[in-house]
Amino acid sequence: MSRFLNEKYSSLKPYVPGEQPQDMPRLIKLNTNESPFPPSKKVLEVITPEQSSRLRLYSDPECRPLTDMIAKFYKVMPSNVITGNGSDEILSFCFQAFCPNGAVFADITYGFYKVFAQFYGIDAQIIPLRDDFTIEVDDYAQATGTVFIANPNAPTGIALTLDKIERLLKQNPERLVIVDEAYVDFGAQSAVELLPYYSNLLIVQTFSKSRSLAGARLGFAIGSDELIADLNKMKFSFNPYNVNRLSILAGAAAMADVKYFDSCRKEIMAIREYTVAQLKCLGFTVPNSSTNFIFAGYPERFSGQAYYDFLRSRGILVRHFGEPRTTDFVRITVGLRSDMDEFLSVTSEFLEGIE
Repeated sequence: MSRFLNEKYSSLKPYVPGEQPQDMPRLIKLNTNESPFPPSKKVLEVITPEQSSRLRLYSDPECRPLTDMIAKFYKVMPSNVITGNGSDEILSFCFQAFCPNGAVFADITYGFYKVFAQFYGIDAQIIPLRDDFTIEVDDYAQATGTVFIANPNAPTGIALTLDKIERLLKQNPERLVIVDEAYVDFGAQSAVELLPYYSNLLIVQTFSKSRSLAGARLGFAIGSDELIADLNKMKFSFNPYNVNRLSILAGAAAMADVKYFDSCRKEIMAIREYTVAQLKCLGFTVPNSSTNFIFAGYPERFSGQAYYDFLRSRGILVRHFGEPRTTDFVRITVGLRSDMDEFLSVTSEFLEGIE
């Protein structure tokens, strides 16, 4: 830490991203929840030399082609949509703009919520998950701060049903509820259909998972005209050109290719169910996942760290979170069927070695 850093940031604990190896091409990478499938061919078609030559010009600050396609897909107006440099940027704006009474989120959830709260000096109320890793919405009834719910949750993969999201919204109409739907396309139900009925609802999504564009850094939010106007005020006060030209085109093309989107996500869900069934047969505890990852552990026999270390020694990267309630588990991204078969084979070898 330099002597020039503002003292208020001296105790900041930054978000730790999953490992992104640059020089180990033989690794099976199951640690950062990226899609195992390439972007849509329509995406590749729009990234032309002509479009690339226009990178000398600033991008459209309103991201109109992308915003229009998102609005069309979700049957809302373009004024109900804002796009950002990944959903993390949108979430950052939300913490800045909408938390005068603090922020409320689960103890086990997306790690950036705690980081953003600390970064912006926001009081955070942490509400523990139940023993089975589920969110109980009634535990939020008395909370007054802005509620952040990852649905499905990370790293557990467990989803809330739409009626429970609605119950959360009804608890206090003057309290904003932000539903982070990064993984919603893998088996959960989006809350977008609730928007006409609840002005205290904002939905955040990403292109990084189900649309195979993690490297393009694209996210978006859907909400009332007023909420989106507030977020645009934050954006235009920070960086009006926050999405680059090529990512705007790529996102619009990916959103338009519904057939490919459906094909990829259905294949991922099928591989997930196959892998979960195999892990359960081996004795693992695996909560029901509605995501493109699996949260698995075998606390009676070994630690999550030991399992993680063995997998890595055999060229398979997964994610381990060392906090007390999650330390016996690892999070496994769903890859190609061949990836998962190799993962299961190495897992069986690990189990044989500890008997």
